[in-house]
Amino acid sequence: MQISMQVNYTGSFLQAVDQVIAYEKRGLDIAWVAEAYGFDSPTLMGFLAAKTSRIKIGAGIIPIYSRTPGLIAQTAAGLDEVSQGRAILGLGASGPQVIEGWHGVAYDQPIARTREIIRICRSVWAREPLINDGIYQIPLPEGRGTGLGKPLKIITRPVRDNIPIFVASLGDKNVEMTFAVGDGWLPIFYIPEKAEKVWGKAIQAGLEKRDPALGPPEIVGGGILAIGENVEHLRDIGRGVLALYIGGMGAKGKNFYNDLAVKYGYEESAMRIQELYLAGEKTKAMAEVPDELLEATSLIGPKGYVTERVQAYKESGVTILGVTPVGDDPLRSFEKLAEIVHETSR
Repeated sequence: MQISMQVNYTGSFLQAVDQVIAYEKRGLDIAWVAEAYGFDSPTLMGFLAAKTSRIKIGAGIIPIYSRTPGLIAQTAAGLDEVSQGRAILGLGASGPQVIEGWHGVAYDQPIARTREIIRICRSVWAREPLINDGIYQIPLPEGRGTGLGKPLKIITRPVRDNIPIFVASLGDKNVEMTFAVGDGWLPIFYIPEKAEKVWGKAIQAGLEKRDPALGPPEIVGGGILAIGENVEHLRDIGRGVLALYIGGMGAKGKNFYNDLAVKYGYEESAMRIQELYLAGEKTKAMAEVPDELLEATSLIGPKGYVTERVQAYKESGVTILGVTPVGDDPLRSFEKLAEIVHETSR
């Protein structure tokens, strides 16, 4: 089992880089760099590659609508070059509010687009002439554009032709596609005890279609982290994020995270959180987040308790723990987690 961390993308990135360097020395395996509608992730990932030497650097995530498939492939290859083979391409559809509100692009056919982009990226990295006849017409066919387009292959030679592609997905069809063609899965608010109930059929359907040559897919799961006595109050740090996603990341009837909370069995709470959040009552919405959900989506408590949680994640199929250390001594909590992961991996 590997350990990963999300790099803070709302504050000072340069300060976050110093933190990543410290965690790298203590066993961090992967740093994820998000994009949303803040700084772009590839620029920050390139800088992080120059400041680190061992950890893998993942886009967590690049929205598929924000770039052409060719540029996504080029960007991943460039990051793999400057990091000397440490890049991970994280892809996701994001949501209508960001894609249409920030990028000004119609949010349509997210699953089919992701599948095509994955195929195109692997074709580019293998230095094959780029041809795609689907949602993306490459080259543009006769009657569109100037008619001068021709199949091209990447000029440079990528470090790898198999840069890992992780997909952020939640819905059944998207999860099925992820397990059929992706190298890894980036769910959110993953609860190991409920994962089989929520995603089991979709995962199995995807695995049945999977090319054995791809190898087994990686699964990322975890949450905020604090190890010690009397630290349970730190779970409340997660209220803001859970309320934001369940309540505010989308409209009524079009919120993937609210749908997930319902599938987990928190239908009434999800409804109240959304109503309050959309009405501007954010503090009240946070208060409606169930304590049980806060506990289930975090790794906070004494070492023995966290060891049990790590084991639960491992038994559910998680291969990469994604954590956000918090508290008075987050670095020490991370060191303890690294010890736990080492012990459970024996």
